[in-house]
Amino acid sequence: MLTPELADRTILVTGSSRGIGRGILLAAAEGGASVAVNYHTSEDAAEDVAREARERGAPAATTVQGDVTDPESVDEMFAAVESALGTVDVLVNNVGSFAPSHWEDIPLEKWREVMATNFDGTVLCSKRALPAMREQGWGRIVNVGYAGSEKALVYPKNFPYFVAKTGVLMFTRMLANDTMDDGITVNAVSPYVVETSDEFPEDAPRGRWATVEDVAHAVMFFLDEDSGYLSGENVEVDGGWLPERL
Repeated sequence: MLTPELADRTILVTGSSRGIGRGILLAAAEGGASVAVNYHTSEDAAEDVAREARERGAPAATTVQGDVTDPESVDEMFAAVESALGTVDVLVNNVGSFAPSHWEDIPLEKWREVMATNFDGTVLCSKRALPAMREQGWGRIVNVGYAGSEKALVYPKNFPYFVAKTGVLMFTRMLANDTMDDGITVNAVSPYVVETSDEFPEDAPRGRWATVEDVAHAVMFFLDEDSGYLSGENVEVDGGWLPERL
């Protein structure tokens, strides 16, 4: 795996107590970053990830509780990281819930939850991270999307998730444009189905599902100093998946 030099950098990965977020955070730890493990309810799992991060090379690791859909909670989360580790140099917006059903069958409360965790959380955390990044003239934001949003594919079974992730991609590009003179890059990494997913289609591209390391590798590419000219980009980690019709 590409391991960028992240010494003297602090990374916050939302939803990093398990799954994709955990893999991204541990990859950053191997690059020498100080890491903040965000969790909503899984405190014990977050502590385990922080311990492993230290074992893998992170000079410092902390856990921080936070609800990315709540502006006050987001502010408290960032304040806690800043107090423990300093300015957040790298933000990975990974949190996002899922509702596999037709849009007409989804209760409004669930619809709002999917939109809030995937889209609103990305916006709120990015907004909170930007002032410090702009002040220091350096920052990296990577948003976790979903393969297919690049092509505006239609998949009624995952209606709110696709709508939210398509919004995340547009937000990524708008924010990249807004920060192009600030030393900040904003990019997206969009997996299809990952080995930690709750549901699996019948056929896996290239005979297997993506690993968390596959996704983390793409994120690390955007964190590398040599990738500093790339912003507003989206890498789909899908093994070449492109359905004829969704």
